[in-house]
Amino acid sequence: MSKKLNSLEELAKIKFENLAPDPAPLPDAEPEFQAQDLEAHFSNKGRAGKTVTLIKGFEGEVDELKSLAKILKNAVGVGGTVKNGEIIIQGNYRDQLIKLLQEMGHQVKRVGG
Repeated sequence: MSKKLNSLEELAKIKFENLAPDPAPLPDAEPEFQAQDLEAHFSNKGRAGKTVTLIKGFEGEVDELKSLAKILKNAVGVGGTVKNGEIIIQGNYRDQLIKLLQEMGHQVKRVGG
């Protein structure tokens, strides 16, 4: 290719060969979780006064825990992480998360004030 491209239209006209087709998209179905007994806490100790919601008691693979955390974070639209087998969600969203987890089939106990 020795010709210099001067516009995006010229770039769009280029035909590339020997490219692999796009892989089939993965299904967007939510993963199935085994029903578990979980605890929903909220805390601000050791976090510079910032309130977080803790989901404790999950038993299973780390990948399952991370995918559950992602679903919960997306449901309330905030950030969070997984540490020491606990899901940490930024902010006090305990009631919303309890309702969501119960709809998923988990038994959730509200712990603390």
